[in-house]
Amino acid sequence: MSRVGKLPIILPNGVEVKVDSSNVVTVKGSKGVLVKKMPGEVVIKQEEQQIIVERKNDNKHNRQMHGLTRALIFNMVNGVSEGYQKTLELNGVGYRAQLKGKNIVLNLGYSHPVEILGVEGITYEVPNQTQIVVKGIDKQLVGEVAAKIRQWRKPEPYKGKGIKYSDEIIRRKEGKTGKK
Repeated sequence: MSRVGKLPIILPNGVEVKVDSSNVVTVKGSKGVLVKKMPGEVVIKQEEQQIIVERKNDNKHNRQMHGLTRALIFNMVNGVSEGYQKTLELNGVGYRAQLKGKNIVLNLGYSHPVEILGVEGITYEVPNQTQIVVKGIDKQLVGEVAAKIRQWRKPEPYKGKGIKYSDEIIRRKEGKTGKK
């Protein structure tokens, strides 16, 4: 039995979940609404303030979908009640970020500034010139947008320059030494 799949999802106050006959799950909360089609190999039940995910039989594919479906629904419930955020840090001489409307303008050492367009469902915050906070209710979308921003200048191991996640640790390497 899936260890993740058999755990019930406890709904916080103010969160409503509706499940269609075709396994389309709609989650409404204080931060917004998320809708996602779940695999047909699982049965999703709502009992009072809990969501229970069960699989139809024990073949391998159904066992895989069991834990996945439970995790997806849990992330949806968490997103509409609390939301998700990723913090990025810019390290390097002259590297800075500015908020321009819903877009972000980055100076990353290129000959031109890089403009990152706003995405629906995502909000950007720039608390200072070297930090970017990506916020939203969809965990997958928040991670994807943060990864696309990071891709413009991945951190390099010699000087540590680049865009990194705030909780990311960059393993530094020693540079070349001259022969004597």
